[in-house]
Amino acid sequence: MQLQTNSTYLRSAKRWLGAAAAVSVLGISAPALAQDQQQLVQAAQTTFQDFLRDPDMTWFRANVGRARAVLIAPEIVKAGWIFGGSGGRAVLYAKSGTKWSGPAFYNIGAASVGFQAGLSVSQTITLVMTEKGLNSLLANSVKLGGDASVAAGPVGAGAASDITTDFVAFSRSKGLYGGLNLEGSVISPANDWNNTYYGKTVLPPDIVVRGDARNPQGEALAADIAKASTAR
Repeated sequence: MQLQTNSTYLRSAKRWLGAAAAVSVLGISAPALAQDQQQLVQAAQTTFQDFLRDPDMTWFRANVGRARAVLIAPEIVKAGWIFGGSGGRAVLYAKSGTKWSGPAFYNIGAASVGFQAGLSVSQTITLVMTEKGLNSLLANSVKLGGDASVAAGPVGAGAASDITTDFVAFSRSKGLYGGLNLEGSVISPANDWNNTYYGKTVLPPDIVVRGDARNPQGEALAADIAKASTAR
């Protein structure tokens, strides 16, 4: 059945059955329509590679293999004048043995009040170092610094190695803020994005723990993380 010859039927189906039912009738899989989600995954892969190449990210490269999970946000936007806030979307990959599973999609948001001005866009990668940290992400939401501890990731050749927090957050920023503090940020699952990407109703534990949901388009980033986590 050709899409062009059924445009009238598609419009009717969307009205009465909903978009998901309409694409099912036409034989189009929901993951094939997940363009925004896949663009985020591809941007996250670029972000991960940027961090691996950054000469200041020695601690990150040395410790990514110790992490229970990796949360990658290609763009965290922070803007404000007196009242400020930050936000963006992220993908989560978690490790079981030597295998990395994902992505699960998340929203990151924070609000702050203070004497601040300007705009910054940050690439952010948060290493989830403990089982408690991973479990908090698999719940409805987690507040960094409240429900779980977080530290800014050390940078440079002389970075300390004795960090014992649940999350270690690294950022690469351009703009007037010159950096990004994720303490106080709220991270919550983007369930609508997860459902669209996998073509069914799924929760983060289904994706990164039980492995009940897979999308081959997310495997390239999983392979990059696995390779980096075994590098010496």
